[in-house]
This record gives sequence, structure tokens and C-alpha cells, in this order.
Amino acid sequence: MNKLLTTIFALAVSCVTASSLAQELKGDAKAGETKNAMCIGCHGIKGYQASFPEVYKVPMISGQSAKYIASSLHAYKKGERKHPTMRGIAESLSDQDMVDLAAYYSVHGVVVGATLPVKPSREPSAEVQALLSKANCASCHGANFGQPIDPSYPKIGGQHADYLFVALKSYKIENNAKVGRGNAIMAGMAKQYTNAELKMLANYVSSVEGELKVVPQSKFR
Repeated sequence: MNKLLTTIFALAVSCVTASSLAQELKGDAKAGETKNAMCIGCHGIKGYQASFPEVYKVPMISGQSAKYIASSLHAYKKGERKHPTMRGIAESLSDQDMVDLAAYYSVHGVVVGATLPVKPSREPSAEVQALLSKANCASCHGANFGQPIDPSYPKIGGQHADYLFVALKSYKIENNAKVGRGNAIMAGMAKQYTNAELKMLANYVSSVEGELKVVPQSKFR
């Protein structure tokens, strides 16, 4: 119990620190557009697949929350998210670079005035609904999975199913230097499920309408 409380306290301190940093620094979307050369080679190609730790489509980040993108980059830089390539990229970025890139991708490809349905565009099966209710996924990610209750949480509706599956499994991994995500809350949620159940959740959440997309790049710098 003491170990769990210590982990949760450390996570809370980390979140407060990241939040304070985000409030101090203001992202510039135009500046971010000039800094995304290391991003477009993966996130700017439709259907592009990563091969580590397994083959899956890289996540769609255009239209994602700026605060979530910035906090994710910080997590890679600090090693809380363990992915060698992403950590190498994050380590090359300053705090200002991160919020600039986050500001850019948060509006990249966004259609002004477009809105998501209040409820998911596709109803889950009874089995999937039971799985969603088990961890109360909507309580953080929103009833339609595209309007999280806090911008530091990701929009997940419509995200690639294989990416969501890999991401969810990563929260269950412990004591691995190259794979895993250090988030006590998500770890507690993910560990309630078998991998087969996580795959069902990922497939459903991917199937609902969302704001995330891949905006193909016309050129590479």
C-alpha cells in the first residue's frame, strides 16, 4: 500500500510540474511547423507502420490536444515512456520546441466548426460495454472518447486500433528498459484486462468517429 501511495504521489507531482511548465511556456503553431522535420517522416504518412516493439501504425497526432502532446514528449524525454526512437527525438527538443510542436499539431488539419457527436458514433456490444464500464474509460476520455475531461488526457476516438492495443499493453509492462509506460493510474486500469480484452477495447474505440487524422506532407525537409 505504501509503495502504491508513493507511486501515485510521484505521478501527481510529475503532472503538476508538467502542467506548471505548460502554463509558463506558450506554444507557437507557426514555429512548430518549422520544427517538425523529425515528426513528418512517421506521423505525416498515411498507413506508416512502426516495427518496435511490434508492427503497428504510428499514432495520428494531428488534431490531438496540445497539452497531451507536450506531456507525452516530456514523458519520453524523462524515460517514463520507454521507446528508444521517441526518447532520442524528445531528448533533442527543448521545452519550447515541445510546446511549439504541440501547438502546431493540435490545429493541424482541424476543420473549423466541425463537431463530434455527444455520444459515440457506434454503439458497443454488450461485452465491450461491460469492459468500458469496468475501468470507466469515459470518465477521463469523454463520453464520445474525443473530448477528454482534461486536455492532458488524450483524445482516443478513431485512433488506430493496433496503436491503441500496443499502448494499452505497454502500461502492463514492468522492469523493461526499452518498453513500457510509467503511469500508475493507467497501469492500474490496464492490468484489470487480459490482452484479448484490451484488443477488443482498442478495436471498438478505433471504430468511433474522432478528430484525429493523418495529414499527408507535400514534401519532406
